[in-house]
Amino acid sequence: MKNQRILYILFLIYFVFAILLNSVGTVILQVISNYEISKSSASVLEGFKDLPIAVVSFLVASFLPRLGYKKAMLIALAIVTAACVAMPLLPSFLTTKLLFLSVGVSFALTKVSVYSTLGLIATDRRHHAGIMNTLEGFFMVGVLCAYWVFSFFIDSANPKSQSWLNVYWVLAALCAFTFVLLLTTQFDEHLAALPADRTLAQDFAAMLRLFFKPLVCVFVITAFLYVLIEQSVGTWLPTFNNEILKLPAAMSVQVTSIFAACLAAGRLSAGVLLRRLNWYPVMNACLIGMGAVVLVALPLTHGVVANPDISWSNAPVAAFIFPLIGLFMAPIYPGINSVMLSSLPKNQHSAMTGLLVIFSALGGTTGSLITGYVFGAFSGHFAFYLTLVPIAVVLVMLYFFKRAVDGSTPDNGLGGSAIIGG
Repeated sequence: MKNQRILYILFLIYFVFAILLNSVGTVILQVISNYEISKSSASVLEGFKDLPIAVVSFLVASFLPRLGYKKAMLIALAIVTAACVAMPLLPSFLTTKLLFLSVGVSFALTKVSVYSTLGLIATDRRHHAGIMNTLEGFFMVGVLCAYWVFSFFIDSANPKSQSWLNVYWVLAALCAFTFVLLLTTQFDEHLAALPADRTLAQDFAAMLRLFFKPLVCVFVITAFLYVLIEQSVGTWLPTFNNEILKLPAAMSVQVTSIFAACLAAGRLSAGVLLRRLNWYPVMNACLIGMGAVVLVALPLTHGVVANPDISWSNAPVAAFIFPLIGLFMAPIYPGINSVMLSSLPKNQHSAMTGLLVIFSALGGTTGSLITGYVFGAFSGHFAFYLTLVPIAVVLVMLYFFKRAVDGSTPDNGLGGSAIIGG
């Protein structure tokens, strides 16, 4: 029962951060109108979110077990609560940058702590795979809710309206509630304890040494490329819907929720699927499916004419087809994460998650900046066609990842027995 309560809290924490992190696409759409910011300037919000995630993860992941996962998550929730309160009180593009800076710092603490706590709770590798996919699925439920919560406060008739900022009062209350719930829950973290005679410098060096293991190196590069794809689509899809498919601002955000819903459904179902099937063919099929959706949906987006009476019933068909890419995208990230983490001792999960978070954050920023630049300099069509390049590269990297897993031996801590359903 105690572990179940902890799991519920971890799911709630991830739900909160899902809303904050993945609101960046919606916020970009709003700040372009509210503060008269260019697309390329607005795209830096992704960097304000992701670069602090990378930096903080790099600096603190190796010794978070000494601080304590619970304390780290409490600090993170306190920071984002204050940042949410500041948004409606001090509305400006600078405050928006500081919000995502705060969210980035906080999520670095949170993700390392949450992933490491899963390792303490999981009873075996298959259980780890199941709760990892459920956690990531719940994250996507939060993303799905974010689109609708934000769209409720957006005034499509008045692009200059700042009514959307009132959503942050709701988010501040949710963060504060989660803080109190976590504060009153007992955590047993003794299994994650690091050797008492090891210094912080030695902890940090041990994390860096992990990267030079062939399996870990291939893994983090694969994770980097996957997040690059996901963030490119997720961040710029509201703007794509608005400018290319000619949908109103609020509806552009709402339609993007289909993408989040597909990710949520895919990840929640992957927890069941990967218990029965080998992970490698599933991942390959997903990548091929992603490419197929791009090639089918994007040609349908050409020649769309603005319709003043647009509604869900007469929206362009591409608005409903392209977000289906999320269904194929969904199992990849939690799948490879579970293969990697369940191969390591519990006291190395924090360091490994730190590397994962660093490269995920860099991938997210890179994807958003590239897509934002191409979107502004060329077209939204060309920007989304470019996702085919990293999809193809990930397909190749997965082959090397599988070879590294299969070629590792059980006594090196990275054994091939970690394969889900293999």
